[in-house]
Amino acid sequence: MVVSVSGTGISNYETLERTVQLYLLRHGLAEPKSASGRDVDRRLTPSGIASVGDAMQRARSAACKPDVIISSPYVRALETARLAAECLSYSGDLLQSSALRPEGSPSDLWEEARVHAPAEAVLLVAHEPLLSAAVSWLLGETRVVTMFGPATLVRIDVEKLGARPRAVFKWKL
Repeated sequence: MVVSVSGTGISNYETLERTVQLYLLRHGLAEPKSASGRDVDRRLTPSGIASVGDAMQRARSAACKPDVIISSPYVRALETARLAAECLSYSGDLLQSSALRPEGSPSDLWEEARVHAPAEAVLLVAHEPLLSAAVSWLLGETRVVTMFGPATLVRIDVEKLGARPRAVFKWKL
């Protein structure tokens, strides 16, 4: 089941004393143009589906076990989120957030993650250039730290859930 959500506010997570694993996943390779002609409707290609499956097998080997999966509402991201859920044995609802659309901002992505931060591991499925910008912002960097190719997964451990996070880059698959 896919549920639409929107980050509406923050509870008292500012003082959270544990680390939250934040997984950032770019959708797999998508068709160049959808049947409707709308970017939002572009679907994954067979190659894109295969690369997401490969990435999720590596993620499973790296002990990636999300408590929450949140996706951009774009079709290619939702398809990627569904594949990730299946490969990672995730049984919860797949959530959607407009904060994860390609034109989203790193701070909006962070606010969405904070809403769900009582979970120990949050998987966000989104797009470039948002993901590269978000990694840099989360780490307090002014330069691009990493780029996301299709089906790239990054883990960042967040130690402080305030308006400006304190985070550590752990790995990239």
